[in-house]
Amino acid sequence: MSDPTPVIDDLREESEELDALVAGLSPQRWALATPAPGWTVAHQIAHLAWTDRSALLAVTDTGAFHALVDKALAAPGSFVDEGAEEGAALPPAELLTRWREGRTDLERALRAAPPPARFPWYGPPMSVASMATARLMETWAHGQDVADTLGVVRPPTDRLRHVARLGVRTRDFAYSVHGLTPPAAPFRVELLAPSGDVWAYGPEDAPQRVTGPAVDFCLLVTQRAHRGDLALRADGPDADRWLDIAQAFAGPPGGGRPPKGADS
Repeated sequence: MSDPTPVIDDLREESEELDALVAGLSPQRWALATPAPGWTVAHQIAHLAWTDRSALLAVTDTGAFHALVDKALAAPGSFVDEGAEEGAALPPAELLTRWREGRTDLERALRAAPPPARFPWYGPPMSVASMATARLMETWAHGQDVADTLGVVRPPTDRLRHVARLGVRTRDFAYSVHGLTPPAAPFRVELLAPSGDVWAYGPEDAPQRVTGPAVDFCLLVTQRAHRGDLALRADGPDADRWLDIAQAFAGPPGGGRPPKGADS
């Protein structure tokens, strides 16, 4: 059983970093279009607030959460956008307050939950550590959209270890959502961390390998950058295929991002 405290601590830091990025924005900048089609900066924060609320219900009120799942099943192609749209319509100050209060309530609930507990989600049930990891992954990924929109370069941190690990663990899921059979053998993944350490996963002698910067791998599995713009190397046909479909987030296959310069 893993101690969820470190990832909950990192989730708080990731959220605070994004908060600092948006807190002083003018209403006009909250309305800027981000790389996600149809989503402004406000939509990005509204989505995080909405998902934090969903996670809080999953942890504290399973009946209310299952009602949300029923809504999602009734409108699988639109319920995420509808949640973001509702929050984005709020005045920025109110939206920011809602996000801050929601993520604080979720943090308290996760810290109070017994580590062995498992909570319902839109996919398989999640442990405390898994729920916090998923929230950190989304916070970092949507924060990347906001940073790209504002022209801010965020120095990567070793908080990305949680995103990288999730990206490795969701390998088979990525194949499955594309209607493909996952390879039977594990891959070797070696990533250069922002600190200079190497994060390694899988057997050392695995013939299928992925190597490169951890931040690039995280951008890939969250589909925040096109593979062609990243310094990742795949050795072996199965590993090469995985880098084309990798996806660390729940739901149907994501559309990814076009390569840089595609619209020029």
